[in-house]
Amino acid sequence: MSTVPADAGDSRTPGRRLAGWERATRGEVVARHGAGQHTVRRHNLALVLREVAGPYPVSRAAVAASTGLTRGTVSSLVEELISAGLVTELEAARGGTGRPASPLRLDPSGPAGLGVEIGVDSVGVCVVDLTGAVRARRVVGSDHRDDVPAVGLATAEALAAEVVAEAGLVIAGAAVALPGVVGTDGVLVRAPNLPRWVDVAVGDELGGRLGLHVQAGNEADLAALAELWSGGPADAVHVSGGIGVGAGILLGGTLFRGAGGRAGEIGHVVVEPDGPPCSCGGRGCLETAAGLEAMLRAAGAPDLESLVAAPPPDVLARVGRALGVALAGAVNLLDVPAVVLGGSYPRCGAALLDAVRAELAARVVSRPAVDVRFSTLGADAALRGAATAVVHDLLADPTSATTKRP
Repeated sequence: MSTVPADAGDSRTPGRRLAGWERATRGEVVARHGAGQHTVRRHNLALVLREVAGPYPVSRAAVAASTGLTRGTVSSLVEELISAGLVTELEAARGGTGRPASPLRLDPSGPAGLGVEIGVDSVGVCVVDLTGAVRARRVVGSDHRDDVPAVGLATAEALAAEVVAEAGLVIAGAAVALPGVVGTDGVLVRAPNLPRWVDVAVGDELGGRLGLHVQAGNEADLAALAELWSGGPADAVHVSGGIGVGAGILLGGTLFRGAGGRAGEIGHVVVEPDGPPCSCGGRGCLETAAGLEAMLRAAGAPDLESLVAAPPPDVLARVGRALGVALAGAVNLLDVPAVVLGGSYPRCGAALLDAVRAELAARVVSRPAVDVRFSTLGADAALRGAATAVVHDLLADPTSATTKRP
């Protein structure tokens, strides 16, 4: 079981931003570097699939011209991809001169990715098909702060069964988003808001329950990738705000996880040295000022819906200032031009956004204005990112595809 790969590839559609993509260009012969026949075949399959996964259907002739492969080779590879359920051939357009070409596209009924998010107080599951479309999704309340991991895993298992049945697609694999530090070996090392989830091999344990290979990743990292894949900035800090506060860091379109997977723990950056105690054991962490529960306490609101219905500007301004203090340090250190506010933050509106912008403008003076924006995916980003990461891996290595159908 492996963690979600950091390398997210070259573009913004599932077929063009591929984890682990081998960067040979336009039919370059991999075999000359000593690769075997299987490696060449896998490379060429992925090369063809990358062209098919573009924004518009393409013909076999166009794929051959773009990749530098012969038409005969492309035709053989396309037949293999069709057989694997990854590509479908559309009906040829009529009315032109000559023999009409049959355009190719990714098969929306082909193998799909299963995304799971186990949060502090919820579990979500979704299925994303090869085109990046969400085919089924469900989120339920499930508080895990006082329970052993087996309780949350059982909830995820049951919900996954329902969502997979609804989607009706072959599931190629799964990824799970987690609210804590996920090591390079895929083990959830620590989650400050889940005190009983320590050194848990969540991917392996959930994989055993689902009968699938399950990758594990930090929820903020997966949210950052999802935002990138949906057209977001390639250099950014993506802040995921919920009960906990985490960040995914993107540098040049690649996820930066740090030496041990601990990068992005912005929720435990101190913004008030003598502030209130935090679940991590420290004091005055960003989470104590900008976490969802801290926001609700300050606003006297029972839940996020109530806060959104009557947002108190003074509370949102204080939250924005705290976020700005922490983010100014990140921007000054990493030289990223953009900040994306995700999770529950987009629902808080312009008052929060304006406060973060003002604080960054005051504290980041050595570079042009930082682009501060809300996430386009909001609270669904990590869940979408988990499922889509599976699709990217599948498209990067088409030899792993199955020909089975539900």
